[in-house]
Amino acid sequence: MNKPVVLVVDDEVGIVRLCERLLKKEGFRVSTFTNPEKAMEFLSNERVDLLLVDIRMPKVDGFSVVAFAKEHQPDIATLLMTGFGTVETAIRALRRGVDGLILKPFEEGDELVEAVRLALADSQQKRDAAHTEALRPLFDVTKAFLAETHPERLPELIVDAVCNHLRCENAAYYQSSEENDGDLSLLIRRGQAQITRESGEIDEWVESISQADVPLKVSESDSPLLKENKIGSALFVPINHSGIQALIYAGRDSGKTAFREIDLDTLVILARQAAVAIENARLYAELRDYIQQVEDSQKALLQAEKMAAAGRLTASIAHEVNNPLQAVRNCLHLAGRDDLPEVKQDEYFVLAQTELERLTTTVQRMLEFYRPGKVAPKEIDLQEILDHVLGLMRAQFQKRDIVVNTFLPEDLPRVMAVGAQVQQVFLNLSLNAYDAMPAGGMLDIRARKEKQNIEITFQDDGVGIAPDEQANIFEPFISTKEGGTGLGLTVSYNIIAALGGELEFISNKQKGACFQVTLPIGGR
Repeated sequence: MNKPVVLVVDDEVGIVRLCERLLKKEGFRVSTFTNPEKAMEFLSNERVDLLLVDIRMPKVDGFSVVAFAKEHQPDIATLLMTGFGTVETAIRALRRGVDGLILKPFEEGDELVEAVRLALADSQQKRDAAHTEALRPLFDVTKAFLAETHPERLPELIVDAVCNHLRCENAAYYQSSEENDGDLSLLIRRGQAQITRESGEIDEWVESISQADVPLKVSESDSPLLKENKIGSALFVPINHSGIQALIYAGRDSGKTAFREIDLDTLVILARQAAVAIENARLYAELRDYIQQVEDSQKALLQAEKMAAAGRLTASIAHEVNNPLQAVRNCLHLAGRDDLPEVKQDEYFVLAQTELERLTTTVQRMLEFYRPGKVAPKEIDLQEILDHVLGLMRAQFQKRDIVVNTFLPEDLPRVMAVGAQVQQVFLNLSLNAYDAMPAGGMLDIRARKEKQNIEITFQDDGVGIAPDEQANIFEPFISTKEGGTGLGLTVSYNIIAALGGELEFISNKQKGACFQVTLPIGGR
């Protein structure tokens, strides 16, 4: 541990030598002056832990030396010596922030040493209390930093926090960028006085601070650049964390109280919090981009499967559209004959109208399938969704002699879901059953309430799924049928999972395949 440095200032040579001898004997490093002006010059350039100064001296008194010391070294401890101890002197010393007062002549050497130690301890205690008080608000700053997940907004928060917590008029945030070949560039600033040249470029001196990666406290006497910009005191804290290279600057105008060591500590902590917040915000931004890409992929996947299912459905019901059109054409042709009785003409017109209504219903169902539904979940009736899908598939099932049996309780609760998406799942499972029974068969659809869920099973007695293929049926682009896209079950699985449910293949001893859809009642 470094020994404390004590500066002794007294116009009496005997007192200076006595203090030097007593303090060195106790292990202190001591510098002495009988000229207060030279002592102040020393204070401008050398760090001192404690100033021991006489109050009454020619030209410059002890209080002036104390004021000068506090201005240049705000954390210095001060101890006054006087041969005229009065209450007024003590009060004045307290008002000037002096840490101790000792009367001359010293009756014993131990008295001086004890006074120096007490002054150092008192000064340290004040610094610790101020440090704690300064750091307490940083917890709120941490919350504010970490709550911001957009990297482009953080520099402004950082600069505002610097100005508020360090009570300074000037602050700036610089960050390196690829556009600038890795050089620092100004992102945000507060105040008029800046550490830049007239061209706006950052001075090489500031660049060197960043590259040194060491926090720095500078006064205007140390830098012509600060003096030119009328900045009395400045702090610089570089950031080099997880690929982030930046610099935080704080400056106080000339004539204002200089920054202290505690201010530098505060800015270092702010910089570390800022670095973590910037990294978190970048990770959040990357996560948002990734989620957006996944959502876009899912939408594209859903649309691709929907169009594939629509193509299969359209091809299978093409005759359902063509037959009514042909019937309408024939009826209108016959009704237009002049030799046909009016009663017979009316009969043909009624037949044409019936076929048109049948055609309209078929087309309407197709339009509802193509039309995108609302994204927001709402209460839906599974019975209505299933009836709609089976109505859409009825002609195809009849053509292949596929019998559909539904077993749904009348009091089946509603679920929170997106109707169009559940319709897509039911249609995919129905089409899979249709494709699995080319020679006809039976499809049983059952629903039941199980705790807080609704379970719906689709059991067919078709060709089934081979055991070695069952583990991969929900993976994309894997199909068990010729010409299949391999997307139907994948899209259906993702839809049900997004709704808080589950789609699974049920292995049983029955012929064919069984799929179970589980949806939560009221959502999750």
